[in-house]
Amino acid sequence: MKRLAKDTAVYGLSSIIGRFLNWLLVPMYTRVLSGPGEFGIYTNLYAWVALLLVLLTYGMETGFFRFINKKEETEPLRVYGTTLFSLGTTSLLFILLSFLLLTPSSRLLGYEDHPEYLAMMLGIVAVDAFCSIPFAYLRYQGRAYRFAGIKLLSIFLNIILNIFFLIVCPWLYKQAPQVIDWFYVPNYGVGYVFVANVATTLVTFLILLPDMLPGFRHKPDFPLLKQILYYSFPILILGIAGVFNQTADKIIFPFLFEDKEYANEQLGIYGACFKIAVVMVMFIQAFRYAYEPFIFARHKSGEDNTRAYSEAMKYFIIFALLIFLGVMFYIDILKLFVAPDYYPGLKVVPIVMLGELFFGIYFNLSLWYKLSDQTQWGAYFSLAGCVATVLIIILFAPVYGFMACAWASFVCNLCMMLLSYFVGQKKFPIPYDLRSAFIYFALATVLFIAGMLPSIENEILRLAYRTALLLLFIVFMIRRDLPLRELPYIGRFFN
Repeated sequence: MKRLAKDTAVYGLSSIIGRFLNWLLVPMYTRVLSGPGEFGIYTNLYAWVALLLVLLTYGMETGFFRFINKKEETEPLRVYGTTLFSLGTTSLLFILLSFLLLTPSSRLLGYEDHPEYLAMMLGIVAVDAFCSIPFAYLRYQGRAYRFAGIKLLSIFLNIILNIFFLIVCPWLYKQAPQVIDWFYVPNYGVGYVFVANVATTLVTFLILLPDMLPGFRHKPDFPLLKQILYYSFPILILGIAGVFNQTADKIIFPFLFEDKEYANEQLGIYGACFKIAVVMVMFIQAFRYAYEPFIFARHKSGEDNTRAYSEAMKYFIIFALLIFLGVMFYIDILKLFVAPDYYPGLKVVPIVMLGELFFGIYFNLSLWYKLSDQTQWGAYFSLAGCVATVLIIILFAPVYGFMACAWASFVCNLCMMLLSYFVGQKKFPIPYDLRSAFIYFALATVLFIAGMLPSIENEILRLAYRTALLLLFIVFMIRRDLPLRELPYIGRFFN
């Protein structure tokens, strides 16, 4: 548990802090871009990025960890070189095909006036997909600090370029246009968000080149590649369905309305408020980076690790609920990160956060079919969730707008979580601490209701009241389950 916590903290430096810094771009976007419609374009295209990224990595990241940790004497660099070759080939083919079909694709998605938006997005996703394996190799080697350093560097560069193009350049254009008019196009707006991302992606690729060289020196092993693809294909289906469950609302929504401007505006409001709930996503991502190598390495030892898996689930639920309460209790402050035009979307935040919490639990549960090589079950669960998501959005979004999208996410993740648990307990039983999970969910529910129901007009008093409730949860958590009470000096405050 200590090792898992340490790795989660280090990977969290690049995931939580990194995404938090990117999250800080949201207030700039909502105030600098011309309106919710432009933010809707950003939301829509980056939803496509998430979906295409899963398609182009086709489960190879999980396959990489599975085969590089097998008990058999598999040469690690042979696995690394084979997966690099596979992803490099498919990424190059994707770039060629996407640029050949750029014009019809832009017309289909409604970007015929700016096909370069789509071109930049496709280039970004192809390079990012290829770079996923060098990043996975760093995780395998335990080089968490280099992993975090590269991630943070790319994030800082992206932020600097966004500020340069969206704030500095417009100011310079007004003061001394001759300085930048040779490259700067006024009113290009959201296009510069994609330009910044292209530059960041190229820099990340160049920094990772030295880490790719050991893999390039090994010829691809095609029989091994066939085994990895066979193992990873169900994960691809799982991944596509899983990410589509998370992005379907942002992808499908514009197609449900004839008025594209209205659709983009509503999507922009929903997307901006969805960003407030991304705190839960950041935590899940950081945990995932540490947990996946952790479970495969523990499984390789051949020991009974069910207690470790159960403990990991318990602590995940505890901290996820703490994050949920923290965001909701301080929503009056967090809402300032978006412009007032976006406030109508704040009501989706608790629904989306609970949906993401269920997804995090589902990810924890997924270890049973990954370790037992029954990854087809993950595909079944995700496809079931995908069907539910699409049906809810198509049937209810035209009537209830983006609220239907939020509830679709909630229902989808809840269903996948329950399916995975009940099937998993039959196929690969793990004695999860359901009693603790129930106690913490019940306590969080009571505190949430207590924090939201009273109508306290004074904002300072309201925040103080909610802070007291949050501290109550923290004290209960420490006294019941955290080892802080065993530490010298600190522990005496909780005994």
